[in-house]
Amino acid sequence: MSKEHIDVRYVAALARLDISDEECETFQGQLETIIGYIEKLKDVDVEGIEAITHPSVVFDRLREDAARTGLGQAELLQNAPDSAKGQIRVPKVVDAS
Repeated sequence: MSKEHIDVRYVAALARLDISDEECETFQGQLETIIGYIEKLKDVDVEGIEAITHPSVVFDRLREDAARTGLGQAELLQNAPDSAKGQIRVPKVVDAS
């Protein structure tokens, strides 16, 4: 198992976090443990296992009243103020600062 050193102070600075020396030592140990687990995963034999995109079945969820009316997604989107590619478009709410 290759032990790569992670510069915790550098990562904390990137995240704009001010950490103490004790926290730095704690996080260093935790990150090394995580890297160890990742190294163990490299040894797992996945030959013949089909890749999946979702661990469970994905389907459209409609409100109960929409399901009762028998309306499909296209009919429901007709009432939306703005839609594109089968989805309702909403104004951006994330601030850039």
